[in-house]
Amino acid sequence: MRTEPRPSTAWQAMARRPWAFLASGWPWRAAAYLLSGVLVGAAAVLVLVAGLVAGLVLLVVLVGVAPLAGVVLAATAVAAVERWRLRLVDDDPAPDPHRPPSGPGPRAWVASRLTERATWRELGFTLVSACALWWLDVLVLAFAFGLPALCFAATDGSTWPWTVFGALVLLASPWTVTSWAGARAALARTLLAPRDEELGAQLQEVRAARSRLLDAFDAERVRIERDLHDGAQQHLVALGLTLGLLDLDLPADSPARPQLARAQRQLGDAHRELRDLLRGLNPPVLADHGLAAAVRERAGRLPLPVAVDLDLPGRLPPQLETHLYYLVSEALTNVARHSGASRAAVHGRYRADLLVLEITDDGAGGADPALGTGLTGLADRLAAVDGRLRVSSPPGGPTLLHVEVPCHFG
Repeated sequence: MRTEPRPSTAWQAMARRPWAFLASGWPWRAAAYLLSGVLVGAAAVLVLVAGLVAGLVLLVVLVGVAPLAGVVLAATAVAAVERWRLRLVDDDPAPDPHRPPSGPGPRAWVASRLTERATWRELGFTLVSACALWWLDVLVLAFAFGLPALCFAATDGSTWPWTVFGALVLLASPWTVTSWAGARAALARTLLAPRDEELGAQLQEVRAARSRLLDAFDAERVRIERDLHDGAQQHLVALGLTLGLLDLDLPADSPARPQLARAQRQLGDAHRELRDLLRGLNPPVLADHGLAAAVRERAGRLPLPVAVDLDLPGRLPPQLETHLYYLVSEALTNVARHSGASRAAVHGRYRADLLVLEITDDGAGGADPALGTGLTGLADRLAAVDGRLRVSSPPGGPTLLHVEVPCHFG
């Protein structure tokens, strides 16, 4: 037996079968929403009128700004009550759009609220509620319940059609009340908690989370570099010293000498590979001399020639500099491993608060971020710093990675 999904709003409840809707609590919740709206609207009218009159009267003696500011701040209380009331007809809670105050104390709270766009939007909702919405609530409730009561009260032998009319209006009242409650709630939510702002806040949180993940990854990279430097590299050095002492102790004609020489060569190769790995994980030149020098040093260790032309006016913030170094490094590694290129180039310029990097190669082309290649990781790293990546890589090449990152040099 198929069951209907549980509605989460008053309008969704009205779409159910009539008996299911009437047997639910939604008509009562809608009536409670409109009745409480009448009370809140009447209170808002009193507060607004009192605040405006006091502000205009006292404005003559230059102290009327405080009551007027009080009216604006009172609108935030009206909006908070409305967001709480929305739960009666919408199970999805409306989020509070206000940011935490910039500091402790009431002065910081007032300053934060008066400078927020959400506060002035809440003032607009309070004015609409006081001037129109609660009056409409009264009219809908009067039509749905007051009119049938009048029809029943005026009933006698000659006015029975009014009794029938009142009964029909009363039977339709659950739909009348719920439909207006749903419309009113949709308007209130649009003014007090716009979906685009909710999505914007969620998007900012996703970006912040992605940035934190990349920062954690870079911090882990530094930790691994430090552990390898202090651990594995020191063990290799100690092993080299041991093999050197063993070489001194062996006779010149010992048959073990060729094997020992081979072990020393292999140890030297492993030590060089480890040094290259450590230099790539956390290059000291990046911290000491900046992005351009670090990219040149990285390009010099690739198996193909890379022309580096980075003309930067100064040093970038350390975090952004690290992100961009690893981006260029990963891009060049992809070129060396997968493109089949014979040469590559890195070009960078700073124009109007925008750093533009172009990484090109003469390889086979065909690079596509949609295929889940290393370009996806580059795009993710750029998104964490609000950057943008464009790729041009036709089959047969050449390939161009165009990177734009908003930034300011110190």
